[in-house]
Order: sequence, then structure tokens, then C-alpha cells
Amino acid sequence: MAIDLGLARVQAAKAQMGLNLACPVITIGGTNGKGSVCAFLSTILTAAGYKVGCYTSPHLLHYNERVAVELQPISDAALIRSFEAVEAGRGQTPLTYYEFGTLAAIWHFAQAALDVVILEVGLGGRLDAVNAFDADVAAVVSVDLDHQAYLGDTREAIAYEKAGIFRAGKVAVCGDAQPPATLVEHAQSIDADLQLIGKDFGFTRQEQQWAFWGRRGKHLSLPFPALRGAYQLGNASVAMAVLDELRDRLPVSISDIKRGLLQVEWPARFQVMPGRPSVILDVAHNPHAARAFGASLKAMGYYEQTFAVFSMLADKDIGSVISLLKEQIDHWFIAPLDGPRAMSVEALQAALQAANVIGKISTFETIGDAYRAACDKAGENDRIAAFGSFYTVAEVLQARQTR
Repeated sequence: MAIDLGLARVQAAKAQMGLNLACPVITIGGTNGKGSVCAFLSTILTAAGYKVGCYTSPHLLHYNERVAVELQPISDAALIRSFEAVEAGRGQTPLTYYEFGTLAAIWHFAQAALDVVILEVGLGGRLDAVNAFDADVAAVVSVDLDHQAYLGDTREAIAYEKAGIFRAGKVAVCGDAQPPATLVEHAQSIDADLQLIGKDFGFTRQEQQWAFWGRRGKHLSLPFPALRGAYQLGNASVAMAVLDELRDRLPVSISDIKRGLLQVEWPARFQVMPGRPSVILDVAHNPHAARAFGASLKAMGYYEQTFAVFSMLADKDIGSVISLLKEQIDHWFIAPLDGPRAMSVEALQAALQAANVIGKISTFETIGDAYRAACDKAGENDRIAAFGSFYTVAEVLQARQTR
């Protein structure tokens, strides 16, 4: 089944399977940043000695990346067992691809005697499959325009969908500096304990370190996270606010927090690869993410030229993404992605021309070809920025393996 939002099917299958989680559950939603928050939480809690299960989506190269225990992707054998358990237990209930995978991940976690489970929302929140499982703490990292066909055309409409992961009487964390009224009103209507960044928690940046403050006090002299980009301090602060609210059940020390911040990994979120020319990978695929990506590119300092390896899906706001980044790109290397939602190379070129890009445009049959051409063109003092979609970055990673 294709995307078909709703909880009836997954709740029916959950009941038939007798599927429940006995440990604390953290649910993370938002337009952007939710994967990074999951990575911060997983790494810090693992550093503290807890056995952590984490479910995220989509994956870059292998489906196994979506289901991790103690920071390690699920094995093929365990993944097959999980799929078999869902197939045997769902009865006659039809499931979408995502619903099936979500139930498989939860089944695997339920067998693993975990201390905590972290669930990333796939789309929206209120009707997303992970919302069939109650969260002890839920966080919405950011709210912006994306997936409008499913979630609505305004931040207010989208915020209401995302706030659907909040639970009555439980802590709800919001990392958006300007939360839409619909999110706040929904939290109030169900008597959730809403914490807002800048009001109930936040951070201060210093020259060599940063500090977090929240309802339960401060954490001072924190190292900058291993995830690059100034926006990651906001994501780390959301994770810290969640951890503070769970400290009675899952205490972590300041040394655990520092170690987790330094060790955290989350591929393709302003990921700078080793070597020259500099290669930056980012899955930025909507205006909110493009704005953050552009700010991080500017903060890198001077490069003689910037080459973009770029493609997007046809249902994304390509015009806004291009407009936000076009001043920083000298040469665009474009190609269609592999899949039914992909934009043709002609449509990509037309979008670039419509946005009045200054840089040169070169077209290719595949992203791999585009990346190799960019590598051939770039000098040691240049940089290559590959972005626009998870699929774009995945194809670049595959090309790097064979180069």
C-alpha cells in the first residue's frame, strides 16, 4: 500500500500482535531536525549505559539503518524475523510499507529488553504509525512547510498535525522558536505539560563551548556537538530538555552528556567528508532545511568555487530551495533521481532557469555521473555541496564507494 495516513490499521495489527513496550518511550516529530535529536538522545543515553532502541526513517543506503539497538543497525536475520512476526500476527489487516516497518521495529524492540525506545515520526504526527504507541515525553523540533498534500498548506495546519504526538498529562517539548498557536492550543486542550524553547529551556553559545538551561537547572561548559551547523545547538537543547524530564527514570551524568555530544553521528546532515576538495552532504529538501544549510555553508569561510550536485523530488518546493541557495553556487551539476517521484532533468533545469540562477548548469543522466564530473572540475580550494533529497545523498555515497 502507498502512503495512507491513519491509525486504524496499525492499531488493529498492534492489538492482534499484543504489541506493547514496557520501557519509557520518547517520540520525536517535526519538519526538520528530528533525526538529529534522535541521534543526540541515542548517543547520550548509550554513553550513560542504557540499552537504547531507536527507530528512524528514511534510510540512506540500507533499510537496516532504520532500526538500531545500542547504536547498531539491525542485522538482516533479525530484520527478517521481525517482518515474519508482523506478517504472522497482523491477520487480515492490510498495512502500508511504513506501517509494516514500524510494527516490525517495535516488535524487535519488545524482544530486546530495552531501557528506553526512541521513535521518530515519519510524516506529520497525529496520524503517523508511531503515534499508535504512547510517549512518556514527546517533542516537536520544528514546524515549517513540507508534505503539504498530506498535512496542510500553513504552519498552523501542520503544527496541529505534529502536536498530535503530545499526550495528556505528559511533558511536550517544542524546539520551534515561533510555535504556531495551534500547537500551543492543542497542548493546553489536552493538559500536556508544554515546554517551549526560549521560555522554558534554551542555550547560550560561547566562544569555545555552550550552556543549556531548563526547568531543572543548567548544564555548563558543554562541548560543541560533533554534528556540524549552528542549528544543531537548538536540536541538542531539545534533546537535553527531554532528558531532564526523564532524569528520575533515566538519570544521566554531565560526563555522559559531554561524551554523547562529542561522539554523536548522524550522516548527511551537513556532513563534511574528509579530504580535498571539501564535500558536504545534506539531505536538505525543503525551504526550512535549505535556509539552515545555506547559513552553514556561509559559516564555512571562503572557497574559490562551490559546485552543487543537486536533484529533488517533484512534490517538493524546488523554487524556494534554489532561491535560498543560488547566491552561493557557482556551478550546478544536475540529474534525475531514480524513482516515480523524481523530477526530470528538463524540469530541474527549467526550475533553475526560472529562479534566475547565476551559476552555470550542467546536466547528466545520473547523480553518480554528476558527482564524478563535479569532482573532476573542482580544485583543492573548491567545495562540492550535494543536497536536495535523501536520494541525492544516497547516490553520491554510492558513487564515492566506487570512485
